[in-house]
Amino acid sequence: MIQTRRIFGGVVCLLAACATLALALPGRAGDAATEATAAQGRLSDDLKYLASDELEGRGVGTKGLDLAADYIRDQFAKAGLDVTRVNGGAFQPLTMTIGSSLGTPNQLVFNGPEGKKIELALSKEFTPLSFGGSGAISGELVFGGYGISASKENYDDFANIDIKGKVVVLMRRVPQQANPDGPFSGHKGGAHEALLSKVSNAMGRDAAAVIFVSDPYSARNEVAEAQKMAGKLAEAAAAATEEFLAVDPADAAKVEEARKKLKEELAKYKTAKGHVDQGESDTLLAFNYGGNDSMRSAPILHITRAACDQLLKASLNKTLTQIEADINKDFKPQSAVLTGWTASGQTTIEREKVEVKNVIGVLEGEGPLKDETIVIGAHYDHVGRGGAGSLAPGSKEIHNGADDNASGTVTLLELARRFGALKGKLPRRLVFIAFTGEERGLIGSAHYVREPVFPLDKTVAMINMDMVGRLLDDKLTVFGTGTSPGFKDLVEKLGKEASFTVISKPEGFGPSDHSSFYKMKIPVLHLFTGTHTDYHRPGDDWEKVNFPGMQRITDLIERLTNDVLNGPERPAYVAVQGQAQIERSGSRPYFGSIPDFGTDKPGYALGGVAGGSPAEKAGLKAGDRIISLGMTKIENLEDFDLALRRFSAGDTIDVTVMRGNDKVTVKLTLDKPRG
Repeated sequence: MIQTRRIFGGVVCLLAACATLALALPGRAGDAATEATAAQGRLSDDLKYLASDELEGRGVGTKGLDLAADYIRDQFAKAGLDVTRVNGGAFQPLTMTIGSSLGTPNQLVFNGPEGKKIELALSKEFTPLSFGGSGAISGELVFGGYGISASKENYDDFANIDIKGKVVVLMRRVPQQANPDGPFSGHKGGAHEALLSKVSNAMGRDAAAVIFVSDPYSARNEVAEAQKMAGKLAEAAAAATEEFLAVDPADAAKVEEARKKLKEELAKYKTAKGHVDQGESDTLLAFNYGGNDSMRSAPILHITRAACDQLLKASLNKTLTQIEADINKDFKPQSAVLTGWTASGQTTIEREKVEVKNVIGVLEGEGPLKDETIVIGAHYDHVGRGGAGSLAPGSKEIHNGADDNASGTVTLLELARRFGALKGKLPRRLVFIAFTGEERGLIGSAHYVREPVFPLDKTVAMINMDMVGRLLDDKLTVFGTGTSPGFKDLVEKLGKEASFTVISKPEGFGPSDHSSFYKMKIPVLHLFTGTHTDYHRPGDDWEKVNFPGMQRITDLIERLTNDVLNGPERPAYVAVQGQAQIERSGSRPYFGSIPDFGTDKPGYALGGVAGGSPAEKAGLKAGDRIISLGMTKIENLEDFDLALRRFSAGDTIDVTVMRGNDKVTVKLTLDKPRG
């Protein structure tokens, strides 16, 4: 949280620092205190609008995101920037998938020997899942247990069964759930019970489709928990009854209060008792369970246990409960071909796509270096009303994203005004870009570097602002200080002059849009004031923003930009090993890949590799698309992450990539985890 008294109590100091900056910058004159106050007012006005409820959290697919784009374009134009450089306008459009819905048809039939047939009813006995694909369901049926392959636990549901080209039925969760000391108990089972992990295991073995069924243990456990709750609520209802009977009938107010409490407690008990009376729940997962971000090409479905039992009784003469008990008894898989049975049908999933846009404004240069470009950027999207990007599970409140990243966006606008107000042409071209889709994986910046408005080989530097609105104790983190020889000294010198405590991070790869440029061998700087408890939550509102701090950061970026603008030579690119992390990446071994989120081709596309990393040493490079890791097939980033966690530091594995139209396999030795 911002310490308001500390911030505003230091205004005299801030204004003194601003006076020094104002005297040093071309085109800046007048009273420093007046200019500082005016700048804070502009930053505040811009941010209050961009972080207002009217803009709906600037989520992809909302009207609010379009309103934000219009506002940024208009402010660029008012600042004197050229907003006609993208096919006559300011917007660089691109398309994103934001949701999924069931189309038509969706069918699932189990076909058995001698004409036996089990037809399942949509939404009653089966449902497709949104992270699966559209397509025909056709193939022999195989029961694959829990879909777990865990060498360390000496358990592999796929060890003695071939599922290539087959439709595999998998149970949710893990074996021996009732055993607190079991191989998959507690946190040990997390990665193995995840649906995506099971899908990755099956698709890595070329399954044609995956059909999930809920495990019986969880259903029984839900009933047991409901029974406990019903017992507690029965006691509460009994206590409320006694209170009601003990009230003096002449005291109408107390009688009414006791009656109301008794009514509420009885209603709670009836609801819980209803869950108990229903017995084991056998409901289908919601179509959007698991979200839309991890889409597979093959169909993925969920069926009821009752439907699964029909199939298992007919083919194996067992129920799911019996199979579960057999696995738990001796911790041995019970996977089996369902001889004579096939699946047929169709899934149809419609993807909702929206057009979004980067917003671009330009100030042209003049002289011998006029064709060299400096990009100043910030993303303007946020996470809307929550959902997958929110850290407030279940929240539907507007996430205004005042710090993330209205703060960077309004700093971008203020810099545009300052440089747009200068008399005469600049020595190099300045391109101001408000990126979209950053929260979905650097989508907008990745699109720009694939389809640049100005040549990347003449783009000499990129300066990025992401979350610069919560300056506390004058601490400012600057990433990328090692990406060009002079950057570190320059940042620390200017930071000291402006009374910042600069935390210098040399890495060019990190969790924001500057990474898209660094992977193209462009020196970068990225400014950041730190995370906080409101990050990706509804509480990130404008009242908590440190506007005097933002004004000082704007002054600093202005000076940094001027130094690059007026330098006799373009900044030299330096490859820096590793990548910056805001949060720990866990215990998986270090690979060193930089994802490219801007492609929809199957596999894990690389936007680049970290300097000195195992990926670089193995010869992997930007543009490669990983399709297998060891023996595991890779369809997307989630597959890659899950597969990587099965290995340890020091392991040497085969990595197969598509490089253009060629399939290339390299040997890669994993390194110890990086935190």
